[in-house]
Amino acid sequence: MDVAAELCALTSSLSREDGVFGCVGDETGGSVAELVRQVAAEAEEAWKQYAAEGAVGPDTPEEIDDALLQIGAERAAELLSYLATYDLVFPDSGRRDRAHARRAAERVVRLLGYEAAWYTNITDLSSGVRAWNPVTRQTFDGVVAGTGGSFTVVLLQVGED
Repeated sequence: MDVAAELCALTSSLSREDGVFGCVGDETGGSVAELVRQVAAEAEEAWKQYAAEGAVGPDTPEEIDDALLQIGAERAAELLSYLATYDLVFPDSGRRDRAHARRAAERVVRLLGYEAAWYTNITDLSSGVRAWNPVTRQTFDGVVAGTGGSFTVVLLQVGED
């Protein structure tokens, strides 16, 4: 299996739950912020019936870029696994097998390589805290994006309460 196909399969596996969206882009797909905005637009369209009336959020890649913080590969693997496994709205409810999500997340990180740059909008997922800079119009969202080699991977979870 080539790297692109494996990244696509892993991202699909991580994003199989309701409200979790994933995407793999190549070097022609634009910047990290552009790809995050693309995935955010897909999530907003899929979840528009749940959004609070009049809700607003970032509309441009520049606004998305302002919401993202750079993180290390280990933290990226943790957050990829978290977004695939736990619900941002109801964090005590598990969505899927944690061991599988962790293996898939670690493999994504390895495939992008040691030189990859990783970003998130999540500032804190401590028990009872959950804080982030929004990247969508939804009440809850969390994103992890990494770029390395010639690929960019995005995993985004949205939710409403």
